[in-house]
Amino acid sequence: MEAPASGVRLQRVQAAERWQDGRFVDLLPRQDPRFLPAMNAWFSDSSPHSVPRRPPAYVSRAAADFDEPPATGLRITWLGHSTLLVEIDGLRILLDPVWGERASPFSWLGPQRFLPPPLPFLVPLGVGSHLEHWGVADERITELEWWQEHTVGDLRFVATPARHFSGRSMFMRDRDCTLWSGWALLGPRHRVYYTGDTAMFPGFTDIGKRLGPFDAAMVESGAYNALWADVHLGPEQAVDAHVMARGGVMIPVHWGLFDLATHGWTEPVERVLAAARNRGVTVVTPRPGESIEPGALKPSTRWWPALAWETAEQAPVVSSHLDR
Repeated sequence: MEAPASGVRLQRVQAAERWQDGRFVDLLPRQDPRFLPAMNAWFSDSSPHSVPRRPPAYVSRAAADFDEPPATGLRITWLGHSTLLVEIDGLRILLDPVWGERASPFSWLGPQRFLPPPLPFLVPLGVGSHLEHWGVADERITELEWWQEHTVGDLRFVATPARHFSGRSMFMRDRDCTLWSGWALLGPRHRVYYTGDTAMFPGFTDIGKRLGPFDAAMVESGAYNALWADVHLGPEQAVDAHVMARGGVMIPVHWGLFDLATHGWTEPVERVLAAARNRGVTVVTPRPGESIEPGALKPSTRWWPALAWETAEQAPVVSSHLDR
C-alpha cells in the first residue's frame, strides 16, 4: 500500500540534495528498460533453469541458534536474496528483510520465493512514512540521506550512495519518491559494507576510501540483464565494485530466492566465482540460513546444482556512462 511522505517527513525529503522536480535523481543518467522490450526478453530469452526444480538447500534457523555470540565478534547469516543478519561487535542488525511469499506489489502475482524464510528501523529518506503507515512508531524510525550517520551504542550506521531507482506501486506512480542507498556498519573492531541494489558507478572507490577497508562486503550480484544494467551490477561488475570499495571477504547476495531476471538461478554465483578468481577476491557462498565468520573462514561448499549458464562474454552486463 502506498503511503507517501507528508508533514515533517516530506520537508526532509524536499530538502535533500538529490531531490529535484518532485523526485530523487540518480547519480548518473539512467537508461530505464522500456516495458515491452523488457517483457519480451522475459518471455523469449529466459533461461530454462530460471527456477529450481526442487527447493534449494537451506538451513532452517531458530532464535536459540544465536544465543552464543560469535567468537570473532563478527558473524553474517545470509537468509536468502538480500536479507542478512549481521552480528557485529555485540549488536545484531537485520538488513533488507524480505519475508513475503512474492517479490511483487501483489500477494497473488509476481515472482514466488524458492524456499521459506529461515528467520531499530534505519531507512533512506522517504521510506519512514511507509513504516508509520504499517504501525511502526515514529520515534523508532530514523531516515538518512547519503553519507548521513546514526549511532547505536558503539556502532555507526552510514547510508552510502547507490545507483538505482525506487518504486513498487502499480504503474510506478511512486517512481523515485524514496531514496535508495547502501549501508556501512562501522564498529569499534569490525566494519562491513552492504551495497544495496545498485548499478556500477565510480563512487564505490569513494566509499572504500572514506569508510573502508571492510572485513566483509555483501554485494548485489544477481537479477541482471543488459536491458537493466543501469540499476543492477551483474556478477563481473559486482566483483569490481567489491574491489573498489576495499571489501575484504565478498558475500554475493540478491540471488537464489526469486526469479527476477532472464538468467538461470545459479548463474550469478557461477559468474561471481569466475570473476573473483581473476581478481584474487575471496568469496564465500553460504547456503540460505547459514552463518559465516570472516575472521574464521571455512571452505565454502557448492550447495547449488551444476546447471548450464552463460558467461560474461555470452551475456555481458555493463552499466552506461561509466566514462564520467
